[in-house]
Formats: sequence, C-alpha cells, structure tokens
Amino acid sequence: MRLRATAALSVAALALAATGCASGDAGTADGETVTVQIAATVTPMTDAVEAAADVIEDGYEIELVPVSDYVQPNTLVHNREIDANLVQFEPFMQDYNDKNDADLVFIQPVYYVVAAFYSQSLDSLDELPEGGSVVIPNDRSNAARALELLASEGIIELDPDAEPFDATMRDIVDNPRNLDITQVDLMQLNTAYEEADAAFNLPSFARHIDLTPEDDGIAVESDDRFGLGLVAHADNADSEAIGAVQRALTSDHVRTTLEDLGVPPAF
Repeated sequence: MRLRATAALSVAALALAATGCASGDAGTADGETVTVQIAATVTPMTDAVEAAADVIEDGYEIELVPVSDYVQPNTLVHNREIDANLVQFEPFMQDYNDKNDADLVFIQPVYYVVAAFYSQSLDSLDELPEGGSVVIPNDRSNAARALELLASEGIIELDPDAEPFDATMRDIVDNPRNLDITQVDLMQLNTAYEEADAAFNLPSFARHIDLTPEDDGIAVESDDRFGLGLVAHADNADSEAIGAVQRALTSDHVRTTLEDLGVPPAF
C-alpha cells in the first residue's frame, strides 16, 4: 500500500508540517516517489483515499490528511498547503469559491451522497405536527437540498423562481404547518436527530448513529448532481500527480471498496 497517514492537525500546525506537499510532479524525473496529500474527514471518504493508495501507479504515493471539519480541507487546498481533498460535492465547493475568492477545481465524482430526513418519532414527513421542529444544514448547498426535499414531499412551498437546488430559507413562500425550521452546522446534525421532530442528514454522519437512508430515512433524496469527489487547486488540477490520483480513485479496487460499504460509486 502506497499510503502514508498523518495525524489530524490544525491548519496552523499542518502549514508548518506540509513543506513537502503540493508537490506537482517534481520527483518523477529522478526516480523519487511523489507524495500527494489528500484531506478527508470520515468514512467512506477516508476509505476511498486508503483504497486509492493501494493501487496508485508507480512513482506516486498518497498521504491521507485527516481533518475534523469541512472548512479545513478547502482552506488547506486553497492555501496550497496540501494537494487535494475528498470531502464534498461540486455545489459545496462552488459555495466555498464564491465566499473566499478561491479557484478550487472539481476533478472527479467518486461516490453519490444519498441524503435523507430522519426521525425518532415519525414514520414520514406527513406526520410532522403543527409547529413541529425540523433541522437542516446551514451551508448553502446542503440547505438547498433539504428545502427541495421538503418541498417535493409537499411540506413547504418554495418560490417557483428559485433555481433548483439553490433555494434558501428566504425562498419559502408557504409553511402551512408553521414548522420551526432551524439551520445548524453539518457536525451538529447527529445531535439534532436526538432533539428535533425531523432532521436532514448525510450518510457520512448518519452512519455514526447507526442510520442509513435505505433503512431509516423517512424521506430520501438521491440526485446525480451530488457526487462527492476529488477537489484540487487550479494550479495543480491538470498535473500528472492529480491525474494519477484520479485514476486510482476510479479503479475497480475503489469501486469494490465503496460497494462493500453500501456506497454507490459515481464512476
């Protein structure tokens, strides 16, 4: 396995430790191995990176950079402190670019993220009571997914002029049950499940409280626009090193790894 793992680091600590990252292809000419640093947060992101490390071609190795949130991975790539990350789908990345004047590039979808609403007390969203509590994410792209799913289930009505999967809370034009819709950080979604009537969640988090969309979702949304994938910086997106990672992440070995985890591959 051509995998190196680094302990989870803060942005500042990683900046000091990462003097050899963002390597481009400089090591291949004289026979040295090029190390490509890739940030990931939780399973199955980390599983995909580790599986890619098993099969990456000669001349390259992958160093997994564990991170504990969804801000660090893009900041590290934007600052050229690491080479790439595997934590997000394209609309999430674009939201980061827009807010930070960044030029991250979405390289390759790796697997589909099947989102759902979950509840400890309800069997469907139709059972939401008057004034019930609903929790959705606070980032723009996932919030829009949650609102679209509520609208598709007839729970709320969105402004028809809102772009698909770009709606915000301001686009709610009818909330007939007077639901209390609260937005929280992605890392708080599991806690929200314990407290709200219904909570939107992503599989990477839901699996940690033994929830799956197939078995436990009371409303499930799956759209091929939401393939979680490899992201790099504009400066290295076309490099041979990122190309080697892309080929490894779309290998049969990674496909099998994802399928064994019950995750639908996007390639």
